[in-house]
Amino acid sequence: MKVTAIIPSLNPDERLPEIVKRLVSVGFERIILVNDGSIPERMHFFDEAVSVGEGACVLLNHNVNLGKGRALKTAFNWFLGNQGKDIGVVTLDADGQHQAEDVLKCAETLEKQPDALIVGARNFNQDGIPARSVIGNKLTAGVFRFVCGIRISDTQTGLRGISAEFAEILMNVSGERFEFETNMLLETKKREINIVEVPIATVYINENKSSHFNPIRDSFSIYMLIVKYLSSSLLSWAVDFGFFALLQYLFSWLAPEQKLLIATVGARVISSLFNYAVNKKVVFHNKGSVPKTMAKYYTVAVIQAALSYGGVYLLTEVAGIYSLISKLVVDIILFFISFKVQQAWVFKNSKKR
Repeated sequence: MKVTAIIPSLNPDERLPEIVKRLVSVGFERIILVNDGSIPERMHFFDEAVSVGEGACVLLNHNVNLGKGRALKTAFNWFLGNQGKDIGVVTLDADGQHQAEDVLKCAETLEKQPDALIVGARNFNQDGIPARSVIGNKLTAGVFRFVCGIRISDTQTGLRGISAEFAEILMNVSGERFEFETNMLLETKKREINIVEVPIATVYINENKSSHFNPIRDSFSIYMLIVKYLSSSLLSWAVDFGFFALLQYLFSWLAPEQKLLIATVGARVISSLFNYAVNKKVVFHNKGSVPKTMAKYYTVAVIQAALSYGGVYLLTEVAGIYSLISKLVVDIILFFISFKVQQAWVFKNSKKR
């Protein structure tokens, strides 16, 4: 076994020693337990876990609760300084939802594919799964697929195999609580790291009432990407409108058609440059060359304008739909298409390792 197991825990119960015992029985020789600020009444479960670990366990302590993300980083930091010949770690939860045999499968998969992130994927289509877990996971998985281009069936699983190299990278990834696990998935996209899903048993104890995870709050990172893109578009519209009014005023002495042309073109050039800069730096964090990305950006902009005109024309003249409604429908559709094209082509970052 060349993989170390990591178990972060807050206020564990009798399941923690049993988990450690089973991990040892299937071959794990090194286990890192992280006490994330548990109450004194629960500390004896850590002592019992270390005792049944037969010398395999090390216990790391947070004096106060700092969150699952920080607990994992604490474990990663200890592992990186004491890994020996181990190639990576496998993380699991302390609530008994991950069977030792499944943890072993993920560890063995990591040994075979150390360049990938290994995730234990549960089946959410079977009966008996809490509704909030089904809805939360499927909603987040859908948003992940659209917003981030990441296809993963179980976004919330805590059973993950992580190489030593990736663990070192994750030490600098933001997130102190459950959002860290979401940011971990986003980091695989940035660095073009494959995600390999390993089917595991779907176990929910007491309908998962002991979980501290909130699927909306703790997946906020992925929703923020589309929010930033929308904000960029709205701000660009405001810049376009403001400069249109300003240029109309500054060139009021010209003929109406000349004034309109200058105001329209000038405002659109300024607002598009603003939108390009915000999308490049703030939304997609692109570090590519300006000439290349700008050429792609304006190619998309021209095509989008043509599609907008054509779509509105068809809906208005052929389908007989009111022009403002047609404009709204077409531009909403093009908004999402443009987002995906800019993400996947215009502002796609090169591989970072």
